[in-house]
Amino acid sequence: MKNILSILEKYSVEYGFKILSAILILIIGIWLAKIISKIFNKFLAKSNVDITLLKFFTSLVRIILITFVVIAAVNKLGIETTSFVAVLGAAGLAVGLALQGSLSNLASGIMLIIFRPIKVGDYIQGGGGEGTVKEIGIFVTKLISIDNKLLFVPNSKLTSDNIVNFTFNETRRVDMIFGIGYKSDFKKAKNIIDEILQNNPKVLKEPKPDIFVRALAESSVNIAVRPWCKTDDYWDVLSEVTENIKLQFDANNIEIPFPQRDIHLHNK
Repeated sequence: MKNILSILEKYSVEYGFKILSAILILIIGIWLAKIISKIFNKFLAKSNVDITLLKFFTSLVRIILITFVVIAAVNKLGIETTSFVAVLGAAGLAVGLALQGSLSNLASGIMLIIFRPIKVGDYIQGGGGEGTVKEIGIFVTKLISIDNKLLFVPNSKLTSDNIVNFTFNETRRVDMIFGIGYKSDFKKAKNIIDEILQNNPKVLKEPKPDIFVRALAESSVNIAVRPWCKTDDYWDVLSEVTENIKLQFDANNIEIPFPQRDIHLHNK
């Protein structure tokens, strides 16, 4: 009985110290991980890093630190950590292979946040979607379409496709084509268009608008009209100029032709 008690006392002292040490390592290590992650968070915040990327990197640093703390605590208990790390590595590889698409979206999301080809509020086209950027997430980018639909575009699709950012620059050119009949007075039509552009306060004076014959089509003379405006005024200029040109063409007997064919019947 005394031998059993002495053995129990021996092991309780030996393993009790190890268990206590492991618990202390966990408590102190997790506490230090929180402090280090907070310091890292403040450092990134001072560097004006995007809030989404800031949260992601802070969480990543914290998870890595806690993983090392757990491994150190397990090692203190006398458990061989080499095989433990190998198992974690194998599990990580398996998870990585299973989540290839998600990891691709994750990497693409980080690229979008770092290089900033788009930002919240931009109107873009890319990845099979088009709309105003509502949110750039780690895995998907949310767009609001022109008819107020919410689109979820995987980040990997955006980075692997051409992105057209319509609102990246402060100004845009509005490209319009108007057809008039061959018998209509081209100079008069051109003067009408020029006057409409000059009287529209949203059309910029510089660069000057271009008005020229684009093509001699099958049934019309196509006039290209290319005014410049602020990006926010694009749709207003497009609709206002188109409407006013139609009204003024009608008022001045400028024909706007439509496709038609003459059919001649011959009696034999």
